Amino acid sequence: MGTFTSDGVGLAYHGEAADPVVCLPGGPMQASSYLAGLPVDNAVRLDLRGTGESEEAGDYRVDVQVGDVEAVRRHLGLDRIRLLGHSAGGTLAVLYAARYPQHVEELLLVTPSPRVVGIEVTDADRREIAEKRHAEPWFEQAYAAFQRIWAGDFSAEAFQGITPFLHGRWDAQARALDEHPRNDEAAKAFYGEGAFDPARVREQIGKLDVPTLLLAGELDVSLPPRRAQEFADLFPRARLVVQPGAGHYPWLDDPEAFSATFSAAVHRIP
Repeated sequence: MGTFTSDGVGLAYHGEAADPVVCLPGGPMQASSYLAGLPVDNAVRLDLRGTGESEEAGDYRVDVQVGDVEAVRRHLGLDRIRLLGHSAGGTLAVLYAARYPQHVEELLLVTPSPRVVGIEVTDADRREIAEKRHAEPWFEQAYAAFQRIWAGDFSAEAFQGITPFLHGRWDAQARALDEHPRNDEAAKAFYGEGAFDPARVREQIGKLDVPTLLLAGELDVSLPPRRAQEFADLFPRARLVVQPGAGHYPWLDDPEAFSATFSAAVHRIP
């Protein structure tokens, strides 16, 4: 583990490598420990402020945390970094690349949230993906939770009920994600008002001369492949890879497939 300071906040990262892939966790604001098994060579995962081994802070808005990513780049002594963002961590990665394009060697987005660019994933999008799982033993109960949400029930219980839909395999390993804590108060501030302007972000990444990989899961209700393609099309040098049978955590669903598609796609980035 290494430590550094950003804006007076002590931050921690895990892993050491000469040519690191700096990995930003989602949640938002979940401890980066859930990325520990990510099959990516030279992975260095950052504990966002207020999570894992990093210190609490006064401001958790995602645009503020762009400065933390820049601080870790300087701490590692790198002119350019390879940056990976998962889920809400993809928002942070995109905003960093938009602000500091000269310091990004590669942008690697794994099932990223499309909120940062204003792409809406509709109830119809999610229903189409969810209904593909009708043969799963848990389908009836989990689908009923989705129907509650579509009817306007946004309770924690309803959202907990749809968790199996986030995984290509709903097994003990998938359930273990709950063991990696999230800073719920910080999560509320992550997407705070004024954090970013989606139209402006679209304009910025439309000029981003950086090789970009967007890795989506075939069964991901958070970012269905159709919306993932829409997201990837915003980047001038992006390649979309859809992992068969995967959900929101494709490296857990099939580590070998993730590693193979990830590595092959990186080598083919234009």
